[in-house]
Amino acid sequence: MLSEFKAFIAKGNVMDMAVGIIIGAAFTAIVNSMVNDLINPVIGLVTGGVDFTDQFVVLNGSNDYATLDAAREAGVAVFAYGAFLTAVINFLIIAFVVFLLVRYVNRVRALTVRPPEQPAEKAPAGPTELDVLLEIRDTLKRPEPPVAAG
Repeated sequence: MLSEFKAFIAKGNVMDMAVGIIIGAAFTAIVNSMVNDLINPVIGLVTGGVDFTDQFVVLNGSNDYATLDAAREAGVAVFAYGAFLTAVINFLIIAFVVFLLVRYVNRVRALTVRPPEQPAEKAPAGPTELDVLLEIRDTLKRPEPPVAAG
């Protein structure tokens, strides 16, 4: 069983996946900083400084809480639509950044990686369609042998 585990770990796919997870974790910090420090302030400027994160509705009807955290600490049921909208916006921004990154990597890869050379096509075995047609033509051109009377 230990040798099977070693073979599994040594496979290229597992190592590639591990590297991808590590790079992804490091990339998350960069993307979060970009969203929180660069893009969200611009969105706040466009929306007049409204921060969606703290928008909520108390489900029992009373709205005596100034912040979402205060309502949650009081233990009331809240419909935190602002936090959900913020999460959706962050997801869309992150997905777009990842899309741009993958698109860039694919373009660079297309410029640097040559497609494998295709082997030359082999001549087909036997006569080609043209050969058969030429043979039929030649056969039809031959004079017919005389028919014996009798």
